[in-house]
Amino acid sequence: MNKKVFTFLGISFVIIVLDLFTKSLAEKYLADKTVEIIPGLFNLVLVWNKGAAFGMLAQAPETIRKLMLVGSSIIAAVITAGYVFKSNAKLSNLEVISLALICGGSVGNLYDRFMLGQVRDFLDFYINNHHWPAFNVADASITIGIALFIGYELFWKKRKIMN
Repeated sequence: MNKKVFTFLGISFVIIVLDLFTKSLAEKYLADKTVEIIPGLFNLVLVWNKGAAFGMLAQAPETIRKLMLVGSSIIAAVITAGYVFKSNAKLSNLEVISLALICGGSVGNLYDRFMLGQVRDFLDFYINNHHWPAFNVADASITIGIALFIGYELFWKKRKIMN
């Protein structure tokens, strides 16, 4: 196994473990309370999310919701892993890291959807009464991974090619 594949698997594994560990802590300690961390900005609160980001598909029929959400998580994990295994020699370190973040986050949320039928969210950012939808480590990992990958493809990669 080469270094890039090992890096991909290692980061993905760390994200999965961190995500599931923090979700289990949230479920255990936040089941019936909210913990204010930074007044007016950040709370820890357990939210069970049957849908996708921002609660999308939460009202869809259960079978359709599960098929779409479990399916999209599996597809994301398989595509990112397959891309790294197939193209690892051509990928930059940043591409490998970003794809690992996406894969690890996808698998973390896949576990919740498959085993629990919903995702445990617990990070609640807000200003006054305006709350961003609660999210978890997997969601943050996916978002950061996508942003890094797009940023690299749009800006850094082109700059490297031009130089």
